[in-house]
Parts: sequence; structure tokens; C-alpha cells
Amino acid sequence: MTNQVDSAYVHIPFCSHICYYCDFAKVLTTGQPIDEYIEALIEEFESFEIKKLRTLYIGGGTPTVLSALQLERLLSALTARLDLTYLEEFTVEANPGDLSDEVIEVLAHSAVNRISLGVQTFNNQLLKKIGRTHTQAQVYESIERLKAAGFENITIDLIYALPGQTMEMVQDDLERFLSLDLPHVALYSLILEDHTVFMNRQRRGLLRLPSEDKNADMYEYIMENLAQRGYEHYEVSNFARAGFESKHNLTYWNNAEYYGFGAGASGYLAGVRYKNRGPIHHYLAANAQDKRVHEEILSKKEQVEEEMFLGLRKKSGVSVAKFEEKFALSFEKLYGEQVTKLIEQGLLNNNRQKIQLTDKGFELGNNVFQEFLLEKLDF
Repeated sequence: MTNQVDSAYVHIPFCSHICYYCDFAKVLTTGQPIDEYIEALIEEFESFEIKKLRTLYIGGGTPTVLSALQLERLLSALTARLDLTYLEEFTVEANPGDLSDEVIEVLAHSAVNRISLGVQTFNNQLLKKIGRTHTQAQVYESIERLKAAGFENITIDLIYALPGQTMEMVQDDLERFLSLDLPHVALYSLILEDHTVFMNRQRRGLLRLPSEDKNADMYEYIMENLAQRGYEHYEVSNFARAGFESKHNLTYWNNAEYYGFGAGASGYLAGVRYKNRGPIHHYLAANAQDKRVHEEILSKKEQVEEEMFLGLRKKSGVSVAKFEEKFALSFEKLYGEQVTKLIEQGLLNNNRQKIQLTDKGFELGNNVFQEFLLEKLDF
């Protein structure tokens, strides 16, 4: 198979515990056929005969719940046939509570060059409240050990607007992140998802969340303070020092195609968005070529809308020239009125060649995205 797609996502669905806000495809590790899963995952990956990847991302679940031996087996197999001179970014997600010295050693001796640490908050009280099992001390210790092992490209995830979280707590989280001198942070507002502990509590009236106004205040504070400290707000929820933007995640936001491997993983190939079989035993029962459970061929209208929704998440926005070249459509005919209206409302920058959100537009992103839904595509 010729390889024009140059990004791949690999899913490890195992967790040592289930967080109260998480709806990702995951299971508790106890009693799971982890070795069998890794072999099936490798078989699926190898069936595509991939020779070159620019970005490779192992997420979860929690990849670092794998033993050092299991992780080494996986990392070696994924890179065995790859041209590593072409591989720019190889990310592994990690949990501060699961990062043993042996696992860090395996990561340090592999092609992995970026670690994404699921911190969520530095506040021990809040960590317990959201179902995390690590502590603030473990976050500091994990980052210290990763740096000592030679990792410079470390990013952490933080969540704001958590139950009972005050503005002072958000300020403290941000100061603690800044004191660590890391090149990247992803800051997400808590979203309540179906089939999570938090959604069940919300439906029973047992969850106290910050108001929408307080949520907006927190976001504004984060944007302003990170900008002042030299972090580029390059995507709605992501901030980086120059050169440390997540190249893999930019694949998604650029609406480019990518492979998805593993149980419940999603991918986008040859204009088809697909999802792999979710429950692990279903994934294991299928052969390497029959892992997909759902495929969706996007209409041109859907492709156009996705291009706008994903592209507008980036600070760099959507290039009108590239849009017209990709879809052979007049951007002005499609969206001229909407762009004029959104510029007047202060939600888009006044630039007709590059469609970009203002800071106010970032805060009210969903309102902006709705304007780019099309009733039909008839030219």
C-alpha cells in the first residue's frame, strides 16, 4: 500500500481506574487480555505496511499502565519498519500515578520524543473529587524524572470549571504549570458526557459546577496570562511555546487523513471516517482487515463543514485560497454573508483571505461554528 497518510493514532484502552468525567473507550486493567491485545494491535498496524509516518500518537485509556515489557514490545513493533528520520513527533500519553522508573527507561530508549501527562489539576482535593488517584507530589516527581531521562517536549492536560473549583484554584493551577517551565499545555473546560459518573450526578442534581460566566472568566484569565508568559494560543484549548505545537493534533485540526489502530479507535482514510470495533473481545475476534465496525463516507457538504469547524479551532484559521483549491468552490458565494456578519460582531478578524477567530470568537466558538452549517450545497 502506498503511504500518503503520514499520521497514526494507536489506542490503549486499559486504565488502572475510571475517572468520573471520562467517556473514552476504556476498561479497568484487572483480568484483561493485555498481551493478546498488544499482539492484535501490532498485527493490525503491520497489515497496512506503513513505511513512513510524520506523527505517531499512543493514547488511551492509559498507555503507561502497560508493564515495561509490554510497552517495549509495542514501541519496538510500531517503529520496526518505519523510516525514523521522517518521524518528527512520537507522543505517548502518561498518568503521573503509573509512571514507574522501568516504564520511563523504556520510553527514553525508544523513538518516543514527546510525553503528554494527564494532570487535570494540581489541587489534591479536586483530584479526589474528579476520581483521579495521583497526587500533586506525583505530578512534580514524574516531570522531574522525565526531564532527568532526557525528555524536554512534555505537555500536560489541565481541566477547569471543575465541580467546586474557584477562580483562585484555577490561578494556582496556572502558576504551578508556569513554574514547571514546560513548553505546552492543553486546558479544557469540563464537558459532561453521557455514561459518566459526573453526568449521572448532574441528572440527580448532585453536581455543583461553576456558572457559564465564571467559566468564561476562567478562560479569559488563562488566555491572557499564558499569552503574557510567551505561550501562543494556537488552538482553542492549546497553548505552546514556538515550535512545540502538537504536530499530531494539528493533523486533526487541518482536517487531514490519519490511521486509527486499536479497539474503539477512529481513523480517516480515503475520504472515509471509520471507527474500530469497541469492546476488546470483539476487536480481538476480528482479523486484522476486519476491525472496523462503522464507516461513514462524508458528502461534500459534510467535508466543507468539517473543514470550517476544525480549521476555525486554530489561531491560524482557514485559508480561503486553500479552501477554494481543495473544494473547487467559491468561498464568497458559500460564506460571504456569514463572514461579514461575524466580523461585525467582533467574532472574526477583519481579513477576507484568512478566516480566523478573535479572542471573543474563541470564547463563543459554538456560536461561530453554527454560522458555517450549510442547508445544502447546490453548486
